[in-house]
Amino acid sequence: MTTDDNRAQTGHVCYADNAWHGLIEVELNVPVARDTFRLRIRCPEIARRILPGQFIMLRLPGVNDPLLGRPLALYDVALDGAGQPAAVDVVYLVVGKMTRLLAQVRPEAKLEVWGPLGNGFPPVEAEHLVMVAGGIGQTPFLALAKEYLGLQQYGVSPRQTPQARKVTLCYGVRTAELLACVDDFRRAGVEVCLSTDDGSSGRRGFVTDWIEPIVQTSQWPCYLVCCGPEPMLAAAAQLAGQHGLPCLVSLESPMACGIGICFSCAVKVKQQSGGWDYRRSCIEGPVFRAEDVVF
Repeated sequence: MTTDDNRAQTGHVCYADNAWHGLIEVELNVPVARDTFRLRIRCPEIARRILPGQFIMLRLPGVNDPLLGRPLALYDVALDGAGQPAAVDVVYLVVGKMTRLLAQVRPEAKLEVWGPLGNGFPPVEAEHLVMVAGGIGQTPFLALAKEYLGLQQYGVSPRQTPQARKVTLCYGVRTAELLACVDDFRRAGVEVCLSTDDGSSGRRGFVTDWIEPIVQTSQWPCYLVCCGPEPMLAAAAQLAGQHGLPCLVSLESPMACGIGICFSCAVKVKQQSGGWDYRRSCIEGPVFRAEDVVF
């Protein structure tokens, strides 16, 4: 295993010189909820190396509007008939021009891709892994859950992640029609706690309302991982601090290049000196310790 592969296994900084870039073929692109699609691209070069929490950049080849690519988090890795990583799945919400065009892409079409990128979730001891997702923030968590439940391994080695006793997904959206891929989590053995703004499914209210009752009733120490809108992450980080819980956040910072050149994804991160400085979410993140982020 190369030095770069070792660095990727530990979840440390992933620079652009580790990324694979090229044209790939779309295998499937299907709706999974309102305005939400699951896309599978055949790319063994990325599939065998990508880790939960990392992302890829996708671009429509030959299209100048939009010109830039878009970051999409790993949802899962599909295996071939020999059990080897062959394809990468992502789940995306149609919110702008790029994703509207992406939703029209059919199998066998070509897309430009580069990755894997970013800092994935580190393999930590988590007896009860509590994943908190808002909006489309559930997308990095299926692979993470499968890893902690011992169902699948990811990365070149593949890496060894301590198994959790329990994995819970707290998942909140505006309305039930936007709930995407819930059955995938349940089939994997994940406890799913839903919330909606309008009360059309699960608990009515904020997804972070689930954290306190879960923490208080869990038989095991909880470890929080969160992804979603910034106000949700800030609320989850505050609750984690109040309960003395370790907490990681995966930021949804807008990115233009994904490789640390443009600085469009800069976020405020606390320093040991007591001040703060900017860090690039695509290079030093998107996964940070919640206590380090200035919300």
